[in-house]
Formats: sequence, C-alpha cells, structure tokens
Amino acid sequence: MNLFKLMSGISLAALLVGCDSRIDAVNQQMAAIRSQPPLPIEPAPTFDPVPSFNYSAQQLRSPFLPSSLANELKIMSGKRVYPNFSRQPQPLESYALETLSFKGSMKSNNGKIVGLIQTPDKEVERVQTGNYLGMNQGRIISITPTRIDLLEIVPDGRDGYIERPRSLVLIGQLD
Repeated sequence: MNLFKLMSGISLAALLVGCDSRIDAVNQQMAAIRSQPPLPIEPAPTFDPVPSFNYSAQQLRSPFLPSSLANELKIMSGKRVYPNFSRQPQPLESYALETLSFKGSMKSNNGKIVGLIQTPDKEVERVQTGNYLGMNQGRIISITPTRIDLLEIVPDGRDGYIERPRSLVLIGQLD
C-alpha cells in the first residue's frame, strides 16, 4: 500500500510539472509574436470613376404609368372634371364595378334599351342611360344588347380628376 501511495505521488508530481511546461511554452510563443514588428497595412484599392449619365427622356411617357393611363392623362390634361359629392348616391354605387355583372338587356315601353345588372348578392337591377354604378361615380353613357359603356371620375394623381371610360360586357345568363 505504501508503494501504491508513493507511485501515486510521483505520478501526480509529473503531471503538475507537465502542465507547467505547456503554459511556459505558450507564454514563450506569445512573447515571440509580440516582439515581431507589425505588418504594414495594405493601401485601399483605387476604383475607376463611373461615367456620368444625363437623362434626356423627360418629354417621353413615364415608364411607371401604364400606357393607357398615360394616354388618358395626356388627353384630359386641359379638361377639368370634378365628382359631384352632393348628388344622392344610387344603389349600385355601393358595389365595386368589378363585382357587378351585365346579364342582359331589354327594351322598355318607350323603346329605350334597359340593362340588367347582377350584384354580388345575386339581385338583378335595371339600369338605363344616365344611371350611376360603381364606386367611382360611373355614369352610364350608352347601353347596347352586348355591353354598357360608362364614364368614371377617378383621381389623376395630381390634385385633380379625369374621366375614365369603362365597359361592362355581356357575360352570360342569369344565375
């Protein structure tokens, strides 16, 4: 047992001496690195100047507007249009034009063509020239057996309004 204790003590002392030598080796390496002169910093790369560009297409149409809207703005630029907010809204003006369907037409007693419009609620309403529908004060200007033409009053994006022609085309039978 004494021999075992003696061997354990010698092993422990050897381990402690081995750890001490590793730390000394690291300290010596760090001292060698610190004693070296610093490396020079590379100069910043030089870039060739980019040639300047003069935009010369101010007179052409804006690429950010659809061509149809650009043409409408050009045509309507001199014409001042304003929506009539004091007018009593009609029932079909509470629906977006895209949600209304033109389902047919018929002749009234006086011979004028009357259009049949189906709402999203599946109700059918009669309309005639001069009635309004859609959320942009769309006034019906003509009704044919296959379509309804109307003029909407929409903002032009520059503190004014323009008239935009729209049409409802006959889609099919009543559902």
